[in-house]
Amino acid sequence: MERLANGVILSWGWKRALIALAAGAIGALALPPLNVFAAMFVAFTLLVWLIDGAAGSPESGFFGRILPAFGIGWLFGFGYFVAGLWWLASPLLADPEFKWAVPLAVAGLPAFLAIFYGLAAALARQLWPDGLGRIAMLAVSFAILEWLRSFVLTGFPWNAIGYTAMPVPIMMQPVRLIGVEGMTLLAVFVYAVPALLGTGKGARIGILAAALLLAADFGYGYYAMHRFAARPGKSEMSIRLVQPVTGLDEGDTDESRNAIFDRLLKLSKLPTEGGKKPDLIVWPETAIPFILTEKQEAFTRIAEMLDDKQTLIAGTVRAEDGGAGSPRRYYNSAYVFDSEGQIVSAADKVHLVPFGEYMPFASLLRSWGVDTIAALPGGYSAAVSPSLLTLPGGRQLYPLICYEAIFPDEIGPVAAKASALINLTNDIWFGRTPGPYQHFHQAQVTAVELGLPMIRSANSGISAIIAADGQIISGANIYTSGVVDTTFTLKSVSSLNSSARSTNFWLLTVLIFLIAAFSRVSFIFR
Repeated sequence: MERLANGVILSWGWKRALIALAAGAIGALALPPLNVFAAMFVAFTLLVWLIDGAAGSPESGFFGRILPAFGIGWLFGFGYFVAGLWWLASPLLADPEFKWAVPLAVAGLPAFLAIFYGLAAALARQLWPDGLGRIAMLAVSFAILEWLRSFVLTGFPWNAIGYTAMPVPIMMQPVRLIGVEGMTLLAVFVYAVPALLGTGKGARIGILAAALLLAADFGYGYYAMHRFAARPGKSEMSIRLVQPVTGLDEGDTDESRNAIFDRLLKLSKLPTEGGKKPDLIVWPETAIPFILTEKQEAFTRIAEMLDDKQTLIAGTVRAEDGGAGSPRRYYNSAYVFDSEGQIVSAADKVHLVPFGEYMPFASLLRSWGVDTIAALPGGYSAAVSPSLLTLPGGRQLYPLICYEAIFPDEIGPVAAKASALINLTNDIWFGRTPGPYQHFHQAQVTAVELGLPMIRSANSGISAIIAADGQIISGANIYTSGVVDTTFTLKSVSSLNSSARSTNFWLLTVLIFLIAAFSRVSFIFR
């Protein structure tokens, strides 16, 4: 490996740029649906060697010194995000009015997100000791920049490196203690250790440290999942998830909207295998294809569909008059219906999708002819704060609409009162691409991080009941129209709140940073 390492370190020009791009793209193979976990070892090994050779001239000033490392990190990130997020072009291709924006989705967003990885590489290069120390510094830098990516400009932590280290439930369990950022910290450390074999410094202690971290991950995972299995459940609930697979080309006319509603009602009334009717029926995000309050007969039909003591949760668009001189406001919402067809609880989406559900810098961009993809005038409005959905009988669920499921740190203390999370989404915008698989995986990790089971209903899939330890209780394949019926016991896992997870993450970050700093004066890590 020494010969290979030297070749990468000493590479120059377009070959060097190509290696960096390829390394990032290789890393994306670790994302769902492929989940090639080993790909990240290749990606970060190459990145370490590239940064080894990215020293700037001391006479070129601060920016001149950091630019080579920043460029390598940016190219790595660009390759990673293009390979991992190309599917974002799908909803734009579905509408001729937005085809002009395809390059922005395929290359523009990755170019922006790659800045975070460029900064991570540049930051790491400023304290780039020999041996294991530089591996530790790279892990710290990536963890800090991934943390920033989770909230800067409303945040977009999609496909954070930490997710690639959690392909199966047993490897997800430590996220409950240190969050996704903490998993990123440890994952980058482990992924980058093979680079030591090529440079011959600190290899033994590095491999030992990586092996111990992997053993701790699996060991804690085994312990946590068996502890969860032994915990008594709170109560049993029978649930039906409705997966209608409503296409993007449906719902343009009153007739087609009525047909969609009829399909939802028909699927909801299908007989169950055991004959026992579900306690709770769940429809996905914006499943109701019209403004419900403007179609009163829909309430009657929902009441006729529901039997005594049955409950329906449905995604819908809620309209609210703005008053004299103010435009109408629309919300991406979830309603709870009792067996009489009455709305007994509701919640609006808090974290909207930029450019999809609302327009940042709206006045300026609209003056250029740019509007939201959402088929509503002005897009959606956001709820001021999260709220629980309360079912008849008092049980409460924490709603996560669409990609709110990837922001566990935004789920406040109100979640402590919830029996489960409920994620309503519509991923049909992204077709048969990796997008729905990535979304599902990140929602699965959120259930583990918060220690709550998740009820997930998706228009085109993946709909599933996810236990608090991340195991799939029951689910439906993508693009399969039908229902998922299951009965399971609600069990929560004792979990730290976001503040405690954050504290653990920063303590771990400081510890690994000290390894990097100490390696400058100690032969142990060289």
